[in-house]
Amino acid sequence: MSGTSRRSSTRWLVVVAVAVIVVLAAVASVLASHDPDGLTKVSQQQGFAHSGHARHGLLSYGPVAGVVGMVIVLGLAAGLARLARRRARTDGVDAHRTED
Repeated sequence: MSGTSRRSSTRWLVVVAVAVIVVLAAVASVLASHDPDGLTKVSQQQGFAHSGHARHGLLSYGPVAGVVGMVIVLGLAAGLARLARRRARTDGVDAHRTED
């Protein structure tokens, strides 16, 4: 496989993977249980559940929050991968130069 076709197939795989993850993040957050989690349940049992602030917008459990979280995680992962790849290239170049 040539470098160009490998690069385009990798790009296609990344696009498809991101699309699948976006759909899963949006669907999973809609299908998530509406039953309270452990902290919410304890605060209701102890009687101080309504003394806090309600979360709305991106901080709530919803499709937008799922997609935004996914974008943040994928962005961090892509940045770390690019940094690691760049570092590996420079380490390889430096190692090759010291052998001369």
